[in-house]
Amino acid sequence: MSEKPITQLLVEISSGGRESMEELLPLVYGELRRLAHNYLSQERSDHTLQPTALVHEAYLRLIGQKEIDWQNRAHFFGVSARLMREILIDYARAKNTQKRGGDFKTQIAVDNAISFSSTKELDVIAVDEALTKLEELDERQARIVEMKFFGGMSVDEISEVLSVSPATVKREWSTAKLLLHRWLRSNN
Repeated sequence: MSEKPITQLLVEISSGGRESMEELLPLVYGELRRLAHNYLSQERSDHTLQPTALVHEAYLRLIGQKEIDWQNRAHFFGVSARLMREILIDYARAKNTQKRGGDFKTQIAVDNAISFSSTKELDVIAVDEALTKLEELDERQARIVEMKFFGGMSVDEISEVLSVSPATVKREWSTAKLLLHRWLRSNN
């Protein structure tokens, strides 16, 4: 097992060091699995996508990224959160089309720490649509919500990824929550 820090391995990977990719997986697997578990623990109990499958799919997409200039560990996990969001949304859409009438909704539970709704469950596709709308309005706020909601990242980690102050992250998170709450409430 490598003793190199994650950031150093990511820089080597960005420079074409494919052997560094083999060293990276054992170092990031546990954190990716934690993120996947957090996402999927919010799903209904009979959900068929397992954390291991989500991690493997996300990792395969991560190593397939050719144009990313990895900055550091936080950047890696920020991109990971985005990919896991995409995988979960693709999965939910596929499941919804398989159900008669398309009235099946993939629900996610909302943690009190990130709650911006009086309800404890939200439709994952409605959240994605609201985030897409937010992205059109303010891309940085959308990234903050994505990293916090889908990535479980802290204010300091998000601050590092976006190269802004923690105060900016907190302020933009508050604004984004208000917008999302309004859009999701009108969607019900």
